[in-house]
Amino acid sequence: MREELKTAIKASIAAGNSIMEIYHGNDFQVENKEDDSPLTVADRKANEIINEFLIPHNIPIISEENRQLDYEERKNWKQCWIVDPLDGTKEFIKKNDEFTVNIALVEQGKPLLGVIFAPALDTLYFGMVSDSKAFRFKISGDELDVDQILEKAEEIKPASSSEQLKVVGSRSHMNEETKQFIEELKSTHGENIEIVSKGSSLKFCLVAEGEAHIYPRFAPTMEWDTAAGHAICESVGLQCVFKESGEPMTYNRKDLLNGHFSVSYER
Repeated sequence: MREELKTAIKASIAAGNSIMEIYHGNDFQVENKEDDSPLTVADRKANEIINEFLIPHNIPIISEENRQLDYEERKNWKQCWIVDPLDGTKEFIKKNDEFTVNIALVEQGKPLLGVIFAPALDTLYFGMVSDSKAFRFKISGDELDVDQILEKAEEIKPASSSEQLKVVGSRSHMNEETKQFIEELKSTHGENIEIVSKGSSLKFCLVAEGEAHIYPRFAPTMEWDTAAGHAICESVGLQCVFKESGEPMTYNRKDLLNGHFSVSYER
C-alpha cells in the first residue's frame, strides 16, 4: 500500500494547488447539481487531476464528480478508490479556508488508507490502517518530495479521555438529534462539554489529532465525504460506527448515502 499512499498524497497536493489557483482568482463558475449542492470549476479540475494520478493503478474509482456506476458493476470490486476532489464546496465559496481534498483506498468495504489535504491551510493528513499510525504535515511551497513528507510528517494521536470532553458540532446549526446526544453525554461526563467546529472532513482530523473526543454526525453524508477521514481515524485507534447498528462504517455499498454515525474510542 506504500505506493498507493504516495500516489494519493501526490494527487491530493496537485489537486489542492489547482483549487487554490481558482480560489485566488475568484472565478468559481458556480452551478447547482440535481441535489441542489454547489459545483464549481475547481471541483471539476481537481477531479480530472486526481483521476490522472489514480487511473494508472488500475483500481476502480468512486468519485463525487465521476459518473456513478450501478451497484451491479461495483459489487464485485475487491478494492476501490473513494474520492471527493473538493469537500466543503460551500466553505470554498464562502472563502473560509475549511475545504479539503479527500482520497481513500478501501478493500472489501474497509478503509486501508486515507489522505486529506486542506490546501488553504497548507495542511496534509494521512494514515494507513495497517500501520496503526496517522500523520500531519505542514506544507510550504509547491515542489515537494513525497518521501520527505513521509519522513518528516508529525505523528498525531487522539486526546486523553481524562481531558474535558470536546464534541465536534456546529455552534449555530445543530440539529435536535445531535443536541439530544450531547445531553446524554452530559449525564455521564458532566455539564462542562465544549463544542468545537470545523468545515468538511477536517472534523475527522480534529478527533484524530486530539482537538476533540467525539464526532457525532446525525445528518446526511456520502461515502466520499467520510472514507478518507475514517481511514485516518481508524489508523489512530478510533472507531467510526453507524449509529443505528453500532457496526463499523463500510464502503462501496449499494447506496452510497451514509447513515448517521459517530467517531470516538467508544463503540
